[in-house]
Amino acid sequence: MMATTQQHIGKLLLNEPMARYTSWRVGGKADQIYIPTNLEDLQAFLRNIETNQAIHFVGLGSNLLVRDGGIRGTVIIMHNVLTSLRMDGDLVYAEAGVTCGKLAKFCAKEAKQGAEFFAGIPGTLGGALAMNAGCYGTETWDVVHSVTTINRQGELNNRSAAEFIASYRHVDMPVTGEWFIAAWLALKAGDAHESAKKIKDLLATRLASQPLNLPSAGSTFRNPPGDYAARLVEDSGLKGYIIGGAQVSEKHANFIVNIGDANALDIELLIKHMRETVLEKQGVALQQEVKVIGEY
Repeated sequence: MMATTQQHIGKLLLNEPMARYTSWRVGGKADQIYIPTNLEDLQAFLRNIETNQAIHFVGLGSNLLVRDGGIRGTVIIMHNVLTSLRMDGDLVYAEAGVTCGKLAKFCAKEAKQGAEFFAGIPGTLGGALAMNAGCYGTETWDVVHSVTTINRQGELNNRSAAEFIASYRHVDMPVTGEWFIAAWLALKAGDAHESAKKIKDLLATRLASQPLNLPSAGSTFRNPPGDYAARLVEDSGLKGYIIGGAQVSEKHANFIVNIGDANALDIELLIKHMRETVLEKQGVALQQEVKVIGEY
């Protein structure tokens, strides 16, 4: 039996299809989804949840594959929740539900340089913090000064960036069972027009090189040292390869797109086929960037 808050004020959804909350538009049902109205509501909800119940925090679901059997436990949706974004002295304060695109534009408007790369990340700040998302040579934790986290008891903790070990698309948490609520970013003073132009150019490059017209989850694999996953996949003859309704994008070989009727198994089998083919033909073991959760 699912435990919920006795007086929750957010939205509680039972047996809700996760396909509605992932950018691939696939995924089975979650036992329950909770969409809090604010931080206090989230804290109250967590305080009343069963201690042995699995909890998954999801932003835009843009780096996430939920299997067709769905998710046992509770999914907490952070998109459109915790969206405060402001200057705090010389630091930029942003909550976990802020989209990376909005964050990039805010920093540019405030003449803060170094956050332009966020415009190329199709997710929320919470997700970017959790996986050290990055593009075009910069990563999220390059600009983090400190963060606020929340634990299962609804308690908040302020932690400095030094407490976390960030590596390529991975972050080691100092304490297990905590999730990101907000971050303070330390950025250099810059020129608002210059930053805005950089964002415009970055978005144009992204539009030209990525299949943004079809459901995808961004990069499927991490780039190996000194090389690109897209090149390895393309040189293995896999561009356009289809399993079910999932296809290796013809525009960008490190993207898998849903061409209309894919399910999660199609995508997972295609990921497996790509990895095995690249290993066989290129001798490189690709590391998955996309997070896979749920049951078959």
